[in-house]
Amino acid sequence: MTTPSPSFIDVIAAVLFTIAVIHTFSVKFFERLAHSRPRHAGIWHLLGEIEIVFGFWAMVLMVFIFALDGPAQATAYLDSRNFTEPMFVFAIMVIAASRPVLEFANGLVRHLVSWLPLRRSLALYFVVLAVVPLLGSFITEPAAMTIAALMIRDLLFSRNVTGWFKYLTLGVLLVNISVGGTLTPFAAPPVLMVAAKWQWDLAFMLANFGWKAAIVVTLNAIGAMFLLRAELRKMDITTPDREVAVPLPLVAVHLLFLAGVVVFAHHPNVFIALFLFFMGVTTAYSRYQSPLILREGLLVAFFLAGLVVLGGKQQWWLQPLLVQMSEDAVFVGAVALTAFTDNAALTYLGSLVEGLSPAFQYSLVAGAVAGGGLTVIANAPNPAGIAILRKRFADQAVHPLGLLAAALLPTVVAMLVFRFL
Repeated sequence: MTTPSPSFIDVIAAVLFTIAVIHTFSVKFFERLAHSRPRHAGIWHLLGEIEIVFGFWAMVLMVFIFALDGPAQATAYLDSRNFTEPMFVFAIMVIAASRPVLEFANGLVRHLVSWLPLRRSLALYFVVLAVVPLLGSFITEPAAMTIAALMIRDLLFSRNVTGWFKYLTLGVLLVNISVGGTLTPFAAPPVLMVAAKWQWDLAFMLANFGWKAAIVVTLNAIGAMFLLRAELRKMDITTPDREVAVPLPLVAVHLLFLAGVVVFAHHPNVFIALFLFFMGVTTAYSRYQSPLILREGLLVAFFLAGLVVLGGKQQWWLQPLLVQMSEDAVFVGAVALTAFTDNAALTYLGSLVEGLSPAFQYSLVAGAVAGGGLTVIANAPNPAGIAILRKRFADQAVHPLGLLAAALLPTVVAMLVFRFL
């Protein structure tokens, strides 16, 4: 396979992408600068927001394109990018985090917890980390991430737990969300990118990925529950009663909005219209609502949009690197590369190559989903979970190295299951 020589802009984009990745590992440094140098605390806080990173460096790239190639080329490049995923993640995050949807999800979780022969805190921990990620195969991974992260924030991280507890829980959550969306061909972004072209239908996904994903999320949830059992046993998990119960018809309407956005996930004109109607309903019935997570949703959308802009210029080096690997090497290579770029981008680039063997296709996607919890940029829903949970961490920031260390063991579990079962 021959690849055209990269242009000067392509090289600049690769350098800026590398800087952005390094920046994601440095957010705590900027937060500390904000406290130690209050004169310029505003800019340091801005650079310490992990959701800002890729949007910021994407803006720098656009300035370079504007200066070197002119405004017509800059706007043409932006017009060539597909921003459907950032818009979808914003809409689904806000709807999934609305009070009626969360109360419905909490009710389901409470019922499941009551059936398990475990202490309530242990059972809750297991259900949130094992069952909710698998629901992502039907309500999409961003929605599952939002629901699980909000439950973890309000029911677990609101208590006096250690940093080890928080990082291990977050690491398992990100890995399990990445893996848990593979029961169907439409919920996990790296699967969605290739399913139509490679003719992966529901039966194929269940036979090749689904049952393995169920094993992975179960093992990871049990392992984390065992390691953290001492802290979990000390918890008295109670869910606060609402003064005003949400009427069932309103819950049903919110679930219909959620379902509509999921069904029309690839049609932004439709799901944005549904989202606007949803906003009208929440305003009309405000007494049954909690504040919507609009800020968190917009920050995550900005992060993903920046990744779309920067990632669009990485094909010249990433695709040849992938296709030069053997079927065995591409599995490990996909896990490693996913830590530094979005796993959906990896599988999309692989789908552009004709004549890949079924074994290569499986290895590429399995490696991409197995490595989807290693960093904030590894999987599209990860910024959503981190945006919801990071205020519960020291300095209100998740240290990328801490996340990487916490996600390593659950990632190895996913690799072993997908490779050897």
